[in-house]
Amino acid sequence: MVTDPIADFLTRVRNAQMANHRIVEIPASKLKKRITEILYDKGYILKYKFEEDNKQGIIKIALKYDPQTKVPAITDLQRISRPGLRQYSKPEDFKRIKNGLGVAIISTSKGVMTDKEAKAQNVGGEVVCYVY
Repeated sequence: MVTDPIADFLTRVRNAQMANHRIVEIPASKLKKRITEILYDKGYILKYKFEEDNKQGIIKIALKYDPQTKVPAITDLQRISRPGLRQYSKPEDFKRIKNGLGVAIISTSKGVMTDKEAKAQNVGGEVVCYVY
């Protein structure tokens, strides 16, 4: 049993990239689906597909690598808020990730979004993870 499914999601992506895999399969949930959509919108992954099975479903993610150097598009994934220590932030307190090159994924009352979207809508929330 996994106690932190979001950390499991990030670890599966991180491990697949270190092993130079093209595709990674992850058990689905609404939060994981939204995080996957954000990663796709920001250009960190090539494509994704949600597949239904008789249980919770599966997310298949095609990882993105540089064509010449074979370096992954995602250099680091950091879990910030965890079940034992939740991290909440106001829009004015959002930090810049890697000098503006990275993105923070925030779970707000208006849904899961990036730090820039949350700041534009002036909503705070739980800082799920950093991606850069």
